[in-house]
Amino acid sequence: MKIEQNSVVKLHYAVLDNEKNTIDNTFDEAPMEIIMGAGYLIPGLEEALIGKQVGDTFSVTVEPENGYGERYDNLTQAVPKSMFEGMEIEVGMQFRATTDEGDQLVVIIGIEGDDVIVDGNHPLSGITLNFDVEVIDVREATAEELEHGHVHGSGCCGHDHDHDHDH
Repeated sequence: MKIEQNSVVKLHYAVLDNEKNTIDNTFDEAPMEIIMGAGYLIPGLEEALIGKQVGDTFSVTVEPENGYGERYDNLTQAVPKSMFEGMEIEVGMQFRATTDEGDQLVVIIGIEGDDVIVDGNHPLSGITLNFDVEVIDVREATAEELEHGHVHGSGCCGHDHDHDHDH
């Protein structure tokens, strides 16, 4: 069966930047399982998967606009250290911040005196990504998976599917 929207795809992938640094690699561990079209994959990778089938291996280069977007300098700002009172902060820490645009992940990229420089760009924004992909399995998503927007499997997602408690 070929991959299409709403297929459940099990895949291994390695992703490298243009300097050949490995950003992520699943080949040494469990493969990733996703529903096509549910927004788990960046558009450039999802596009490349359409029409592939089990056993296919391929490479695809994804430019930032089809990946994690371009970098925006205006997402970098200095905030007072007092906002992090009681926290041990260091460069590279990530945390959720509530902004006018809703929650977003920010990364501390510098600490200067009483200012902490945070960056709201995705860590992979502005980076061209090079994927090597192997398709392990393809199946149709169940109605329940489509409704929840994610794959159900062993060690699922925190929903309690065990309904026979007597309390």
